[in-house]
Amino acid sequence: MTYGQGATGASAAKVFGIDIGGSGIKGAPVDLDRGELAEERHKVLTPHPSTPEAVLDGVVEVVRHFDWSGRPVGVTFPGVVKDGVTLTAANVDKSWIGTDLASRLAERLGCPVTVLNDADAAGVAEATFGAARGVKGTVIVLTLGTGIGSAVFTDGHLLTNTELGHLELDGHEAEKRASTKVKDDHDLSWSHWARRVQKYLHHLEMLFSPELFVLGGGVSRKADKFLPLIEGVRAGIVPAQLQNNAGIVGAGMAAAAAADDAG
Repeated sequence: MTYGQGATGASAAKVFGIDIGGSGIKGAPVDLDRGELAEERHKVLTPHPSTPEAVLDGVVEVVRHFDWSGRPVGVTFPGVVKDGVTLTAANVDKSWIGTDLASRLAERLGCPVTVLNDADAAGVAEATFGAARGVKGTVIVLTLGTGIGSAVFTDGHLLTNTELGHLELDGHEAEKRASTKVKDDHDLSWSHWARRVQKYLHHLEMLFSPELFVLGGGVSRKADKFLPLIEGVRAGIVPAQLQNNAGIVGAGMAAAAAADDAG
């Protein structure tokens, strides 16, 4: 599927999006005619340990908060997802590896469930409704949070499950150097952290030569604190327009697409 032209389909305004993160689980009904949340989102903390059963309890709590039942639900997961099965678990409990999240959650909720990588969901939302809409060439959407997620598009076509936060940077995984969690945990100044992000973007630029970087996650609300400090990157760099709601919107888009495919 090519993204960047807006959402279509009979189910576009009748979906729910859930974004599972390393620190929180948040969701809301999604208006895909406008590419925004239809109601104020509800959030619960990600449990620790973040085992499948404990996280599923949190997801169900968020969905039940809105009395949602029977209609499609889209869910993001912070790792590689294939056919609804979670294959990696860098920032959640390792027992997630090999879990059929789509089937288990559909059984709990009694409705169709579609699962995709969290950064892919955010990227799809930004490519359709946000900062990457209509951009030709290669676009890399990065979600900066507990880790670093990535979504790579070429002329609107998504390459799924790229997980570029696990590239090596200074002998460490990039997300162990440049995520917002690292900034907070080590009390890094904006300038110090911006230099780490800058080095990471230089590395990605060497590998992919993108036209545009879109930086998302909660920190995108404070883009003015660090984007002006990043230098020497040829590609454009902009904050995500949907900010930290992009994953929820993208999850809703995935649920709508699956519902339309099912007829």
